[in-house]
Amino acid sequence: MSWQTYVDSSLVGSGHIDKASIVSIAGDSTWATTPGFAVGADELQKVIIPILNEDEKVRDKAYGDGLYVAGERYVLTKVDGRSIYARQGKDGVCIAKTKQAIIIGHHGETIQAGNATQTVEALADYLIGQGY
Repeated sequence: MSWQTYVDSSLVGSGHIDKASIVSIAGDSTWATTPGFAVGADELQKVIIPILNEDEKVRDKAYGDGLYVAGERYVLTKVDGRSIYARQGKDGVCIAKTKQAIIIGHHGETIQAGNATQTVEALADYLIGQGY
């Protein structure tokens, strides 16, 4: 299955995610994305990847300053090992890492955050099980 199929079918196709990207764990390449949801290399390498790698200084700064994803500012709400959760009003993002990828899912205000989180986390679990 192509990476774009994971974004289109597993994430957006679930109805719980409206925009998504899958990028390399190094943050240097985008494997698949929905149109208009470009997560910048700067956002990945300076904030998202360090938080996922448990850099307390970067995480604490993000709790204070916010987390930027695709140019939009979100309030960091939770970090739990492999995942980041953040909100912007009723919209939100769930970010999960696997061995080789970072999955970023955005949900709009009409979607329950728990459903969006479950969708992203389930794909991360599946990819980890497949060696990714």
